[in-house]
Amino acid sequence: MPTLLRLAVCLFPAVTALDYQGPMEMLGFLSPQNLEKSVGEFPTEPSYSIEADYLSHTMDPVAPMSGPHVVPTGSYSTTEKQYDIILVPGGPGARPDAVPRELLAFIKRQAPGLKYILSVCTGSWILAGAGVLDGKRATSNKSVFKELKEATAHLQITWVPKARWVVDDNNKLWTSSGVTAGQDMANAFLGHLVGKEHAEIIRNIVELSVKQIDNDEFAEHYGLVA
Repeated sequence: MPTLLRLAVCLFPAVTALDYQGPMEMLGFLSPQNLEKSVGEFPTEPSYSIEADYLSHTMDPVAPMSGPHVVPTGSYSTTEKQYDIILVPGGPGARPDAVPRELLAFIKRQAPGLKYILSVCTGSWILAGAGVLDGKRATSNKSVFKELKEATAHLQITWVPKARWVVDDNNKLWTSSGVTAGQDMANAFLGHLVGKEHAEIIRNIVELSVKQIDNDEFAEHYGLVA
């Protein structure tokens, strides 16, 4: 029987939908419901299953930057769960001074008990504002990289300019570059969590052509490296 991990997807107004939908399309293969349907697709039963909640600061539908509204399954203030994983996406409003304060409080409250922290795009800027990147290595969307680095210069964060994703803190902290990089990170995370064989099966089902961890053409495009 796979060990159940509880995952919270952190939503907020103007979130970029693909930031979380891309990774969740892959991580969702490990949901208990989907594992029941996938008997025979995996050579062995995965070690872990993942049950996801979609949280916001209210129970009102969340309007993303584009795409349909999303109905949360819970709120930051009322959930009593200690999660094992959080996934923090980015978006135009993904700044510590712009996102709901309940989100920052939730991350701070959850961080000590989390097994894994994942962020996509400017979701790492939210993590920085919650104080969980202090003393860590991380990356983010390269189009706002200089602005982000300047805004967090007072914090002890090593921002990695050329990286598709970055793993730090003994594999607890996973941060990816912009939007589509979240799927590359999710593929690598699945390899870490349930093994490369299972991750490769999922990758082939969704037909994802993955980039490697340092394959980052956008760092050069935005002049972040020579």
